[in-house]
Amino acid sequence: MQVDFYHLTRDPAERVVPVLATRTLALGERMLIVSADAGHRASLSQALWTHTPESFLAHGDIDAPNPQVQPLLLADRVEAANGAGFVVLADGQWRDEALAFARTFLLFNDATIADARKAWVTLGTHDGLERHYWKQDGGKWVEQTSGRRQDQSD
Repeated sequence: MQVDFYHLTRDPAERVVPVLATRTLALGERMLIVSADAGHRASLSQALWTHTPESFLAHGDIDAPNPQVQPLLLADRVEAANGAGFVVLADGQWRDEALAFARTFLLFNDATIADARKAWVTLGTHDGLERHYWKQDGGKWVEQTSGRRQDQSD
């Protein structure tokens, strides 16, 4: 199991989630996108529709008909109704239910950094769990681990 902590210092979740979703779909995986706030989920949905001018990322809502057919599913709770192996906690709130997924992305900003730090420390006690911390540096994501930097383009 892998948990990726994404510290949003430049872009909001609405810019980051479509990038993660695109990469997830390219791997042949499904994704659950979680935010407790209905307005935030609506913004994320809009971002998935308009990520690139020439395409959209097909998605649906967990409470709409047939959530199981959606490759990307927006929800207010961690429930893989679409059979997702990946989950994005887009509102910066850690939920232990995310541990049931193969890969979890926790997106957090300065307003939710204290909770992210608590989750980082707590998850460090779990055997078999990999943690990665990514921070925005200009147009790239830079992994911060043990003095090692790994760049990843937006």
